[in-house]
Amino acid sequence: MSNTHNPARAILTRRGFAAVALGAMLPLALLATPASAHEYKLGELEIGHPWSRETPAGAKVAGGYLTVTNHGEEADRLIAVSSEISEKGEIHEMAVNDGVMTMRQLPDGLEIAPGEKVELKPGSYHLMFMSLKTQPKKGERFLGTLTFEKAGKIDVEFAVDAMGGEPEHSSHGNADDHSGH
Repeated sequence: MSNTHNPARAILTRRGFAAVALGAMLPLALLATPASAHEYKLGELEIGHPWSRETPAGAKVAGGYLTVTNHGEEADRLIAVSSEISEKGEIHEMAVNDGVMTMRQLPDGLEIAPGEKVELKPGSYHLMFMSLKTQPKKGERFLGTLTFEKAGKIDVEFAVDAMGGEPEHSSHGNADDHSGH
């Protein structure tokens, strides 16, 4: 038998090439896509995964959490927060000193140094939404506005998790329970 041109083989080769090309491009496309569609960029700042927790009926406050990464060469400062669910927003720090947990408002805001990532999380830096107008419910989202000293304002959506938080947040227990606030 002689080795003759086989049209079926040519089609498979073209299809095989297209599949290989698509298979090679798909991982590159996934790398170019943000890991989460819940990230925001404002100048040199990157804000990652704003979230909150569902609150019990009658709660007057809720916490807000996120990350801020400063890709710039100058420090910036988160100086204000507001939301559609509360009358007032504040930036807070929680710490344990000599076995005593303290929480305080940061009236001058929170500095994000150049090249640094700051995580606002239960038991640490966090946002407080005070005098709630509505209770955040699991599975919902609410709008908030972050104001930075240099970069300006950005509107973000806070995803609301269960009262116990997402699995990766559950190890922090109820450190963000501000019912005594």
